[in-house]
Amino acid sequence: MMRNILSLLLLPVAAVASAQLSPGARVNAELTGDSAIVVSGISGGKWMPVMTIRCGDVDEVIDGGRHDVDYTMVTGKRSVCHNSYMSGLYRLASGDTLAVRVYDDGVAWSGCHDYRVDLSEAAHSWLMKWTDSYEGFFPRDRDDLCDGFRIGYPALFEYGDKSLFMLLSESGIDENSAASSMYATREPGVFGISPDGEESPGWQTAIIGGLADVVESTLVSDNALPSRIADTSWIEPGVASWVYWAYNHGSNDYDIICRYVDMACELKLPYVLIDAEWDEMKNGRNVLDAVAYAHEKGVKPLIWYNSSVGWIDGAPGPKFRLNDPADREREFAWCQVNGIAGVKVDFFSGDTNRNLRYMVELLECAARHHLLVNFHGATIPRGLQRTYPNLISVEGVYGAEWYNNVPTFTDKAAAHNATLPFTRNVVGSMDYTPCAFTDSQHPHITTDAHELALTVLYESGIQHLADRPESFLSQPEAIKEFLTALPASWDDTRLLGGYPGEYVVMARRKGDVWYVAGINGSDLSRDMAVDLSRLPDVASKKATLITDGKEEWSITAPAVIPGEIKVLPRGGFVMLLQ
Repeated sequence: MMRNILSLLLLPVAAVASAQLSPGARVNAELTGDSAIVVSGISGGKWMPVMTIRCGDVDEVIDGGRHDVDYTMVTGKRSVCHNSYMSGLYRLASGDTLAVRVYDDGVAWSGCHDYRVDLSEAAHSWLMKWTDSYEGFFPRDRDDLCDGFRIGYPALFEYGDKSLFMLLSESGIDENSAASSMYATREPGVFGISPDGEESPGWQTAIIGGLADVVESTLVSDNALPSRIADTSWIEPGVASWVYWAYNHGSNDYDIICRYVDMACELKLPYVLIDAEWDEMKNGRNVLDAVAYAHEKGVKPLIWYNSSVGWIDGAPGPKFRLNDPADREREFAWCQVNGIAGVKVDFFSGDTNRNLRYMVELLECAARHHLLVNFHGATIPRGLQRTYPNLISVEGVYGAEWYNNVPTFTDKAAAHNATLPFTRNVVGSMDYTPCAFTDSQHPHITTDAHELALTVLYESGIQHLADRPESFLSQPEAIKEFLTALPASWDDTRLLGGYPGEYVVMARRKGDVWYVAGINGSDLSRDMAVDLSRLPDVASKKATLITDGKEEWSITAPAVIPGEIKVLPRGGFVMLLQ
């Protein structure tokens, strides 16, 4: 490998194939003699190969030069985003043109229908079995891979001894794309990548670096299409009360909805979600009565729709109100006239072009009527939150609602929760629906502080709080005040420590306040290091520390910010620096 790098550096500038060395010389994508592109990253000052891309014989390479990307985001891990890349075009013998972009935090490529990638250099992997709803676990080094096994993005790989990582996903899809996924082959470590249909895929996007580089990267939105919404001033991220976790059919009950409106009002949450079956309202009421009650209390209502392209038979309604363009326009106009702030659209059917085009049509129509959109039962974010900032969140995750369905989540939740910040939530907003202190149909064994920490660890432009109103309203004042002030959009994000499935410590900033949160993914107590050296201007700030006490909460204001916090098995903490 070193011989190849030296020969590259000795070539005249005009002869160097573009899209090889990133602007800061941290990622290298080198074309070899057999038309393979070997992607390497810096680890401990040395180059380490992470992936080989093959898509056909290369006839010509055209230099595209350096490009800078600057934009703002309404949601996400950072409000102001900047990145730079070197670009190049690879003319293939097949007639296709492969475009490659090399950033300091990864590489992206596009232009072909199918790819083959060799990831055999990886020491460990976290791969989720594909489902059309992307609701699954990310087990480490799964042993059930076989030829044709379909893997859902994102996919995380580790190289060396916890020194270098790569998260592989996709970006830049639009109404003319079909989303891609990975397929295992007969050759260990070698995968095929292809879209779910005949349409072209988007940008295959590999984030490369240490775990902090992966978690903090905006590469998925960097490669997305620019915003198509000129005025975003009406798009307001926020926290919502949510009925479904405790009452699966609660949104057809006016009295139950009013309790969640009252909770949002008391905690000063901006939103309440009226979930499925509101078209079958009981108590002699209808959904507009619930909407009117929310407005009376100063709470903005969101309502649920069945997409009617996925689960239809036996599924809840309302159904078939959004499929026809004229019906959709009429329905969203009705929402706008009645002061409904946004829609949650559920039960899509995978990554096909039909689904993606439908999602874009929903976003465009919703934008015309100033409606926020939250997709559930849907594919993961692939950059659409930059293109359509009214896409406030996406499910695409095995989240807290699974306590309703099967007992599996009880024992797996803690480790799964400590994996998501390194996998699913890296690529975009994630409507996990966190923070349950009581039990749903199946119990949870994560601690209260673990649950509270999820509201900071998990970025979502609409953060639905899952528990019952009486649970939240019975908490100490400090906890209620925390939920009242909780942001749903962030100005910066920093990973302070962690490893997938074991633990995570993360800091997010809103204005001049840092929220530091950590969770323990294991069944053993842990002394969790809290290194704030990467956070600017925190030495003079006052800290409020919320952890698990012997019985309930421990809420303190330490004079000296602790460098280590002891957390319980499956426990956690939150610390405010302000």
